[in-house]
Amino acid sequence: MEYQEQELLPSENTLTKEYNCARNTLRRALRGLIESGYVQAVHGKGVQVIFRPIEQNTFTIGGIESFAESAARNKRRSKTKVLTFTEFTADKRVSERTGFPEGENVIYIQRVRFLDGKPLILDINMFLKDTVPGLTKEIAAKSIYAYLENELGMQITTSKRRITAERASQIDTANLNLGDYDFVCVITGHTFNSNGVMFEYTQSRHRPDQFCFYDTAVRRKKD
Repeated sequence: MEYQEQELLPSENTLTKEYNCARNTLRRALRGLIESGYVQAVHGKGVQVIFRPIEQNTFTIGGIESFAESAARNKRRSKTKVLTFTEFTADKRVSERTGFPEGENVIYIQRVRFLDGKPLILDINMFLKDTVPGLTKEIAAKSIYAYLENELGMQITTSKRRITAERASQIDTANLNLGDYDFVCVITGHTFNSNGVMFEYTQSRHRPDQFCFYDTAVRRKKD
């Protein structure tokens, strides 16, 4: 069943019968939809749909989502081309830039991300080598996060991100078909696992005309 923006959902009794579930299960599901910004509880009326579909490809700010997961959610065909896969030892300059300890071995990857055949993102990833054993170029061409979670059993928990607009570099221009644009949107992230280890530093460099980033914010009442 689909509900349009501003439409009220049926009553709890109707929904529990329609989906053959317990009332507590339904309430947990509705709470999740509210927290994700899809619906809103309106006093005296019920639960109203506030989600508005976005035509552009969208990436979440508040969640941690792989490129493959984002492409699937946006119903787009995805492809990844690995430009560089190498490793080095972090020096002082790299340590200050990324937060990796100086002297640690780091895997460095450059990848171009395609959606529906268009090169739209240049990803520059650095991984702390000890935390990603067995990582290969072939895995990088598919989904590194799927490998980390499904094969290594890593729990990816937190990512701190900064969003900026930066002048396009030579590698951006060479790989992203920027046209008249001379800048890219850059998402810089430091990502941590459940052991509190920062295992990844990433710069995702996006063609600015193809993407929007969204989040759902809730204003908290002050005491």
